[in-house]
Amino acid sequence: MNAQPRRSLLKISMFGISYLKDHNPYMIAWWSAVFPGFGHYLLNQYIRATLLTLSEVIINTLAHINEAMIYSFCGKYELATSILEPTWAFGYLVIYLYTIGDSFRIALYQNKLTHLALKENKNIPCLAVTAAEIQYLEEKSPFFSAFYSFFFPGLGQLYNHRFGLAFYAMFWWWIYIWLSKAHEALLTLLLGQLEASNSMLNPHWFLFMPSVLFGSIYQSYLATMEQNQLFRLEQRTYLSKRYSNSKLRIFS
Repeated sequence: MNAQPRRSLLKISMFGISYLKDHNPYMIAWWSAVFPGFGHYLLNQYIRATLLTLSEVIINTLAHINEAMIYSFCGKYELATSILEPTWAFGYLVIYLYTIGDSFRIALYQNKLTHLALKENKNIPCLAVTAAEIQYLEEKSPFFSAFYSFFFPGLGQLYNHRFGLAFYAMFWWWIYIWLSKAHEALLTLLLGQLEASNSMLNPHWFLFMPSVLFGSIYQSYLATMEQNQLFRLEQRTYLSKRYSNSKLRIFS
């Protein structure tokens, strides 16, 4: 009797591949500190991660956190204090600290679940055909995944077939470019007009961009590496069971 595994290692759906994987809890917590929600994206918890990133942008904007940070970097501490909205800033701090702790806790527990799922050694799905999408495990290049994300956040996720996250990232990247005027400022800077470039740049929205850019690069690169490991594990599991009675030893 082929009983269903109590703990599935991965699930392939029309939205992509969700899976259990060993994580470094400190790295997960660090990415949650960089941008609340990013740590949960690395843990494949996409809905709560998306809601956390939305709350980060909204509450940060209402509390004027980014502007206060910029004034602090420039040594204008009184101006930084005066621009903060205390009610929103306090709420932001509570959610920010909770997000870090929650992602750290989940990473530790998912590591345990991963080990248990691997011990069950059940068949691993490699293909899902639906009316809307065809999703499958395949080997891809981590370099190209990171390369695409570097030029436009979201393209690396699209390369990994995680199209919901991909278009969400691309939508917000366009918003950041539009509101920060980053492209216009860069073009003006390349023309040698430094003061004009600084004056047109909106620092609040620009400050989101480095975190989003490098977070997208890291997530797409890591996801490609992990899916490549799952691809090899699925092949190994299938071949080991398919030829279990063979005298030829493919795997030790």
